[in-house]
Amino acid sequence: MKYQLPVLSKPPRVKKRQVLLVASGDLRLSANQNCWPAQEAMEQSLAAAVADCGFELVRAHPYKPEEKHGFIGSQVEGMRVFSQIDPAAPLIVAEAVWQYSHHVLAGLLSHRGPILTVANWSGQWPGLVGMLNLNGCLTKAGKKFSTLWSEDFSDEWFRRQLQRWLDDGEVKHKFNHVVPLKKVSVPSAERKLGAALAEQLRREKAIMGIFDEGCMGMYNAIIQDELLQPMGVYKERLSQSALYYETTQVRDDEALAVRRWMEQRGMKFVTGPNPETDLTDDQILTQCKMYIAAVRIADDFGCDLIGIQYQQGLKDLLPASDLVEGTLNNADRPPVYSRDGKRVLFDGRPVVHFNEVDECAGLDGLMTYRVHKAMGQPVENTLHDVRWGDWDRSGTVDDYVWVFLISGSAPPAHFIGGWAGASSERQPAMYFRLGGGSLKGISKPGEIVWSRIYVENGRLKMDLGRAGVVELPEAETQRRWRETTPQWPIMHAVTYGIDRDQFMAKHKANHIQVAYALSAKEADKALLAKAAMADAMGISVNICGTRKGGKPW
Repeated sequence: MKYQLPVLSKPPRVKKRQVLLVASGDLRLSANQNCWPAQEAMEQSLAAAVADCGFELVRAHPYKPEEKHGFIGSQVEGMRVFSQIDPAAPLIVAEAVWQYSHHVLAGLLSHRGPILTVANWSGQWPGLVGMLNLNGCLTKAGKKFSTLWSEDFSDEWFRRQLQRWLDDGEVKHKFNHVVPLKKVSVPSAERKLGAALAEQLRREKAIMGIFDEGCMGMYNAIIQDELLQPMGVYKERLSQSALYYETTQVRDDEALAVRRWMEQRGMKFVTGPNPETDLTDDQILTQCKMYIAAVRIADDFGCDLIGIQYQQGLKDLLPASDLVEGTLNNADRPPVYSRDGKRVLFDGRPVVHFNEVDECAGLDGLMTYRVHKAMGQPVENTLHDVRWGDWDRSGTVDDYVWVFLISGSAPPAHFIGGWAGASSERQPAMYFRLGGGSLKGISKPGEIVWSRIYVENGRLKMDLGRAGVVELPEAETQRRWRETTPQWPIMHAVTYGIDRDQFMAKHKANHIQVAYALSAKEADKALLAKAAMADAMGISVNICGTRKGGKPW
């Protein structure tokens, strides 16, 4: 019998010393259009650097005049692009913007040639964030890749590493700032606490409430159930349609009471009359209703923590959830009553929330809450984007200062002045058509523990380190906000014993988890206790960098 066989096109082979380029973009047309000029400028600089190394950079997909950008804008488009390119060709994924990794993940996983991810060192659009997310996704998938970054692609370090990749197909970074936990001496008290908390979690178990899994193409943010369940953590898969419906059931007077509570503590809402460009009273009212709805649903299902998608999931139905998320993560927050008015839900404690349903951040947040509560340390914690960094131009500190910045989930307890230091500004219209306010503030100076859980080689791993949050002059803070997103909360962080390039080379995610301690000594103990808990849970642990002052672990 004769069958009709599929006719497969044969992609053209690249010429010798040619390198292909792909650019993954956002799912939202407005974001791709607004960010395209920065991407185009980056690609021109990168092409010049490749040419100086004796190679030619060739775009593997065209600019789309009808859409006014040249990004791959969906998973299906990415599959079409990769089906028409030489699978053995050297390939650069160049990112100057936030990108959805699943647009290109299918093509990259089947690509046989060497892969290099590259980002421009700029805070304008989240290109560094996008690249780190893609790196985390490729790491989880077990796909080999190299990674580089540069401000203008002309510096000696970048050119030298680029030449190495072009010649050899691989760039390796040194991780001499990383120490496996087994080589660190953990005091008995912290080790016993960590082990006890891990055993409690296994026996009593916890529920992770997830409002629709897989936000914004972040494959790296999904933890397989088989990895979570032995630790005692189980997913409750919730629908954002339920959150929307529950939001519509909250009374106006309940929502107004939430806003009044915030304003009485000094919170400032920057409002205006035009809902297309301004934060309006109606948007704030709906956000306050969503806050109440989220707490009630968490109580309904007995959730120990919850995650809301925030951007794609509800952007066409509700204002942004950022105000909701940061409020949830604060121990001191507006009371939410059960529907019958007889109980205060989660009274006196946060409803641990993980932004963008990043389950790695969620598990980390749950562990942090329990460790810090047991140790008498501040329990509020949040993820931030690793958005950008720069030297302090005010001369206040001599260190390299990171800009950790996230639109949602930052609690007022982290801000200078707490609620009185918090404000809410309308989210950028290109991301949020229906508006909604952020929860903005400047993180207070102090000692923090940073961490990240990720999946590699089929198991969970955790990197932890210490950092200090520094207070910079108003002008320097404003400069950093102008270089990034001024509506969002900001943290000025100095990582101990880790320079910029070491951090970028090792970090396996776009997000970083942070929590304050009351002193440097207590922060060291909190880090070791959480490391011990993770180890007892079966997580492979690395300690990165040093203690404050350069003292090794």
